[in-house]
Amino acid sequence: MGDVFKNIKGDKALWAVVALLGLFSFLPVYSASSNLVYVVGSGTPMGWLVKHAVLLLLGFGIIYGVHRIPTHFFKGLSLIAMPIVIVLLALTLAQGTTMEGANASRWIQLPFIGIKFQASTLAAVVLMIYVARYLTKIKDKTVRFQESILPLWIPVFLTVILILPANFSTAAIIFSMVLLLCFIGGYPIKYLMGIVGTGILCLTLFILVAKAFPDMFPNRVDTWTSRIESFWSPGDSEADYQIERAKIAIATGGIVGKGAGKSIQKNFLPQSSSDFIYAIIVEEYGLVGGFGLMLFYLFLLFRIVVIANGATTTFGKLLALGVGLPIIFQALINMAVAVELFPVTGQNLPLISSGGTSGWMTCLAIGIILSVSNKNLATEKETVDINSTNPLEVLSGQL
Repeated sequence: MGDVFKNIKGDKALWAVVALLGLFSFLPVYSASSNLVYVVGSGTPMGWLVKHAVLLLLGFGIIYGVHRIPTHFFKGLSLIAMPIVIVLLALTLAQGTTMEGANASRWIQLPFIGIKFQASTLAAVVLMIYVARYLTKIKDKTVRFQESILPLWIPVFLTVILILPANFSTAAIIFSMVLLLCFIGGYPIKYLMGIVGTGILCLTLFILVAKAFPDMFPNRVDTWTSRIESFWSPGDSEADYQIERAKIAIATGGIVGKGAGKSIQKNFLPQSSSDFIYAIIVEEYGLVGGFGLMLFYLFLLFRIVVIANGATTTFGKLLALGVGLPIIFQALINMAVAVELFPVTGQNLPLISSGGTSGWMTCLAIGIILSVSNKNLATEKETVDINSTNPLEVLSGQL
């Protein structure tokens, strides 16, 4: 164990805030699991707590392993992973299944090992690395839109289109983060405006086709369109049940909350251990706990920006921002949904909510950011000897 701690590199403040968020997650997850036990009738509170502990331990294993990888290796890895992600997304869209009664058609069961996997979360990380690689490649060059369509926008639109039918919120977040990263990376604004217009046009056509031929995407498009309509509708409906319970939980939390494990609404609020866990946190720990958690995420954002600013390469800067900003954006959206500033999206609270794939991909992103912050790895030359015996090192150096 001592050797493990000696080999921990990178930004210590980032390690600390991630560890504190992970440790704090045990309290609300254990408390909210009573909904799954006594309402849904699944497992025991201790069983859910042990499961969360195992998933979190594996997640920190991912952080530790990934943060030891030299940053420039991710260039080559993104080229290898991008086609695999596209195939996984296509398979998920074709035969996605329901996971514990929620997130229909977002999950695919991997053959032979029987593990359910949410491909969209992996796609989000891989795509941001891929875009960062491309933006690094065109730095200080005159960009022609036609030349960027195939290497940049085709993979982006393929990824978004394959995610969109089953998971509008994730598709929208990915598309927005790609546009933001391109803006930061110096991609011409006039082209970005054209891409935004194309995206809106494609979304409109998709909705029209889905409405005209409902059998093409049964129970998929209707789910997220009804959530948006419900959000803007002045009257109450069945779709408002979750958000109404979440607001009751927040309103009854007061300044300091009811205390750990004393939430009442966790017994009535669906997805209280995942999508709406922030409402349970505010109910049990009050505004102090709610604002305190928000400050942790803002500090996480601060460290991501500091790491990106201190990166020694353009790719490192864009990579840290590309995989880091979506974590903060997702956290803010989750909190905004709980207080009805946003329609229900189904986004987890990073590093806090229960769940395997989403948490692991967040840990993957954190590991990548720590790799960028690791000065010993970041200062390694990106251009390597072509005669290297390591083909992945050659590929990452040439790209």
